[in-house]
Amino acid sequence: MRKFASHTVGIDQGELVLFSDFEDDGEMWTGEGPRLTRHAVHFTERYDSAPVVQVSLAMWDISNSANARADVSSENITRDGFDIVFRTWGDTRVARVRVSWVSVGAIPSDEVWDL
Repeated sequence: MRKFASHTVGIDQGELVLFSDFEDDGEMWTGEGPRLTRHAVHFTERYDSAPVVQVSLAMWDISNSANARADVSSENITRDGFDIVFRTWGDTRVARVRVSWVSVGAIPSDEVWDL
């Protein structure tokens, strides 16, 4: 469990389409080339320290001709943002993916002054 020393906690959230490879025969759809995509996300405001980040698939459109394989995660979490990483492998063909995320962490308080 993570405990926050601050009584001021911030929650930020968002949703984004990571890719739509079926439109232009991209690597995720053709199944050739790197099967990983990374997208940098910047928080609305800076946290006091790196927050907790949860990511999840909000929508995915995949081919029905192969097994469905996917891994979505958050990496490189800092006070300012993080990376969403989506991976697939084998013969899986992914047309498009939308990801949701939420972050929770301590934020600066108006009652604390840095001198």
